[in-house]
Amino acid sequence: MTMLIWLVFSITDSAFKAALVGFFGMGPMLLLGIIGGLLADKADKRRLLMLTQLANVFAALVITILLFTGTMEYWHAYVVMLISGTGWALDMPSRRSIVIDILGRARVTNAVALDSLGMHSSRMFGPILGGLLIEWVGISGGYVVAVLFYSLSVSLMAVVRLPESQQIRPMVADTASNAFKNLAEGFKYVRGNNIIMAVVLITIFMNFMLFPYQQMIPVVAERVLNVGPGLMGLLLGAEGLGALIGALVIASRSDMSYHGRVYLYGSLLALSMLLMLSLSHWYFASLAILFILGLGTSGFGTMQGTIVMLVARDDMRGRALGIMSLAIGSGPLGALAIGAVADASSAPFAMAINAVSGFILVALIGLFWKSIRQKMVADTESAEAEAADIDDKEPEQQVPRSDADSGQKQPAAD
Repeated sequence: MTMLIWLVFSITDSAFKAALVGFFGMGPMLLLGIIGGLLADKADKRRLLMLTQLANVFAALVITILLFTGTMEYWHAYVVMLISGTGWALDMPSRRSIVIDILGRARVTNAVALDSLGMHSSRMFGPILGGLLIEWVGISGGYVVAVLFYSLSVSLMAVVRLPESQQIRPMVADTASNAFKNLAEGFKYVRGNNIIMAVVLITIFMNFMLFPYQQMIPVVAERVLNVGPGLMGLLLGAEGLGALIGALVIASRSDMSYHGRVYLYGSLLALSMLLMLSLSHWYFASLAILFILGLGTSGFGTMQGTIVMLVARDDMRGRALGIMSLAIGSGPLGALAIGAVADASSAPFAMAINAVSGFILVALIGLFWKSIRQKMVADTESAEAEAADIDDKEPEQQVPRSDADSGQKQPAAD
């Protein structure tokens, strides 16, 4: 995405058109995220992940051909990002829930932290490599490298093996006919679970207010900091480095209980740093600020999926993650908003508005949804004991966990 944003901005000199790259990349999440959640509950996750990775290979290959034939127009970037974004929207819940399928609930925090470690590593090295490739071999050469990396991801997914109990599910044909029912059940379940509801709301605000700043970095690099694509890549790489170190710290913790606090305070730290970034006119200060911002996003990104997987009921986990994907779909709307404000005024002003608004909204969620700050433990034995207690009750005394979630007790809380 870094290379495409730089390409579109260099062609059009428009912050709004550059932000549209992020809009088309994230837009499918808004429309298809919940469908991805249904597929995570009903479909063969491994097969789905391979298909979506193949879509990424196809999208990168199309861009490469357009660049080498000299037929690339700036709007082609939107089409290719739409293809790639559709694959991401459909597979993200499966990528998250396959972790617990392979490793089980007890190790999910460390597993998701390690998954985030890989993601943050790519966020660090990807923009740096992208910026350097633009300077060394041009965007066309950079996309040859992208095709190779996407092809490698398909090969790695091909060797993944799920436990036999998770090698699914002849229910895909049912998905279309029961889609509305499944969607309604998912929304009802999330609405009745205070912890997951708080995570969803914070996810909406973070993706609308914080993450669209990434589309503004090429604009800030050229217009405010007066640097080229190589140093622009280092800016985004600094944020990735901070996120990587934060994920390493989280992954090393085996006794973490207050997952929600890490999630909440990490979000607030990142938004604070976004405000500082909007005020910075010095390149090295911006590097340091983005590093700290990355530390905050590591808490947000790692705990976002972890909390849902720890708290959600097994048969609702995929749908809860699908609704999370829907919340992430607020990102493209945020990209449109920040791009429009940046074109009307300036990129730093647009980032400052987002930072202040986002900080206030996330802080209010943390204040009024107190359950997000409660102690949580990912303990398979306690979950099994709770299930046994429910089974021992008379049928008329049983309380569905989705109803219990909306009361005083949370499934994974002490």
